[in-house]
Amino acid sequence: MRRLFAGLFCALLLASPVLAAPPLPADPRAARAVQDYVRQQQVEQNKDRDERVAARLDALENNPASPVLANPQGTVTIVEFFDYTCPYCKAAEPRLMQLVDKDKRVKLVMKEFPILTKASMIASRMALAAAKQDKYRPFHLALMRRDGVLDEAGIVETAKAVGVDVARARRDMNAPEVNDEIIANFNLARGIRVFQTPAYIVGTHLVTGDSADINFAKEVARAKGK
Repeated sequence: MRRLFAGLFCALLLASPVLAAPPLPADPRAARAVQDYVRQQQVEQNKDRDERVAARLDALENNPASPVLANPQGTVTIVEFFDYTCPYCKAAEPRLMQLVDKDKRVKLVMKEFPILTKASMIASRMALAAAKQDKYRPFHLALMRRDGVLDEAGIVETAKAVGVDVARARRDMNAPEVNDEIIANFNLARGIRVFQTPAYIVGTHLVTGDSADINFAKEVARAKGK
C-alpha cells in the first residue's frame, strides 16, 4: 500500500503542469505581447480546470465517503483538498469555518489529500477512522489547530482528546473503504489538475491563487450568481 501511494504521489508531481512566466524582453511592445500571451494561457488553463471540475462534480460533491463539515443540504458547495501538515491549509481554515458557520446555505466537503509527509497519511487515515465514530469534525478541527510539527504521537493524542476510541480507530485506519476514499481523492485531484494544497472548488469553479488572498464569501456569492 505504501508503494501504491508513493507511486500516486510521484505521478501527480510528474504530471503537474507548470505555467512559468518567461523573462520579459527589453522592448516594451514585445514585453506587453508576452504578458498578454501568459494571461491568455492562464485564462485557458482556468477554463480547462473548470470544465474538468464540471465533469466530475458529482464525485466531488456527493461521495458519501467524503466527510461533510457543514450543511449537507447546502445550496452552494465548497470542496477542499487539504493536508493536515500544510501550513497554508491551517492558515486558511479559520476564515473558511467562519464562513460556513455564518452562512448555513454552504455545504463543505472535505477531501483528504495527504501528499506532504508520512504523518499526512497517518492523519488522514485517523480522520477517516474517526468519521466512523462520528468524531470527524472535532478531530479535524483539533488537528488543524494543533501547533508544531505533526507526528504520529500528536495525531493519537489529538484523537484521544476529542473522544476517539483509538484502539478501534487503529483497526479502521486500514479498512478498504478508507483506502478507497484516499485513492479516489488522488484520482480526482489529478483529473482536475490539483497538485498542491490547499485547493478549493466553490460551485463549479476551481479557485486559484494564494490561499491567503481567497475571499470565500465573494466566491460563494459568485457561485450563487450574485
